[in-house]
Amino acid sequence: MPCSRHTVLKILLTHNHYSSGVPSGENHVFAAEACLLARNGNDVYFFCRSNDEIKHRGIKGRLNGAFSTPWNPIMARALSAKVDELRPDVVHVHNTFPLISPAIFHSIGKRAAKVLTLHNYRLFCPAAIPMRNGRVCTECLDRHSALPSLVHGCYRGSRIATTPLAISVELHRMIGTWTKQVDAFICLTEFQRQVMVSAGLPAEKVHVKPNFYPGNPAVVPWVKRLPYVVFVGRLTAEKGVVNLLRAWQAWGTGAPELRLVGSGELHPELERMAEGLPVRFLGQLSAEYAQAEIANARLQILPSECFEGFPMVVREAFAFGTPAGVSNIGPLPSIVEHGKSGIVFQPANPQSLLQEVRTAWEAQGLLEHLGQGARAEFEGKYTEETNYATLMEIYQRAIEVSRSGAG
Repeated sequence: MPCSRHTVLKILLTHNHYSSGVPSGENHVFAAEACLLARNGNDVYFFCRSNDEIKHRGIKGRLNGAFSTPWNPIMARALSAKVDELRPDVVHVHNTFPLISPAIFHSIGKRAAKVLTLHNYRLFCPAAIPMRNGRVCTECLDRHSALPSLVHGCYRGSRIATTPLAISVELHRMIGTWTKQVDAFICLTEFQRQVMVSAGLPAEKVHVKPNFYPGNPAVVPWVKRLPYVVFVGRLTAEKGVVNLLRAWQAWGTGAPELRLVGSGELHPELERMAEGLPVRFLGQLSAEYAQAEIANARLQILPSECFEGFPMVVREAFAFGTPAGVSNIGPLPSIVEHGKSGIVFQPANPQSLLQEVRTAWEAQGLLEHLGQGARAEFEGKYTEETNYATLMEIYQRAIEVSRSGAG
């Protein structure tokens, strides 16, 4: 059955939502793809759990989450029953951590094609983000072993908290969950695909589909934009916000206004660093207001010091025709082309950041030109139509693999 644009599929979407009080790009992607699939006439069903279940049960909830991480037979049986009831063509999983667990892939068998979106690197990296002590760390990926994560206590700085995740990595590597039980993986960038294939995923099953922006937003004319730079994200070390403020300190009072949207553990430190500078802390905003800040800015900046998946904020910048400034790390320089859709600077290097941002800011007409390039990137790669076509192709491949018994 070819998955053309007009094919109607029965799709069971599966996701362990992150806590409702914590902004999550994965939650947003899950909701956006569900709407996209339904709008195109597919029959969409859900099997979901939420980390709120852990939060509301206190210590019992945390213990339940820890024990469920490697293998949850209750969720496996529940999803199996759901598959029996619905008989879907595809079960598309976004996140199983911590309550659902990868056991579900074994319980489905060949009754439906199984697709897994990789929003991070958790299959092989217990910390999910390959970073330790403020630097990129790929030990577990390179060595094909979760032992380094236990030595370093990579998840939340705790060996105890890391243990269930490390067990999960080793268990599912040993029993072949990722080589035999999943028909198609979705990576968000080619960079992530290469990393995950090197870490052990079968290359022929790993596909690339970036995040998309729903709809076709209007672009704010350049003459109506306000002269500010915006950062949207968590105020945490891996996002590079400390070095961002160091660059603004070096620029001094003549720097353009920097608006920081988001919250996090570094907020107090950043406020001290920003004293006397044109820096505004807007706190956590709704998606609508955060996107309005991006749409009206002359530059969006993402000075990450870790491997990103596919940052939602870059997708939004492109949709609104706002150029993006990003670190030369992980997939970011392949998403934002320097001099075409934005600027690229060296990670964890405030001097490089300052030089590139200041040069672009002071060059007559350059940011407007880069904004036009950003919008062209959106129209060519990140629209609903393009994304839906790619997703249907991946589903078709997964169905073919499932029916052939490959793997």
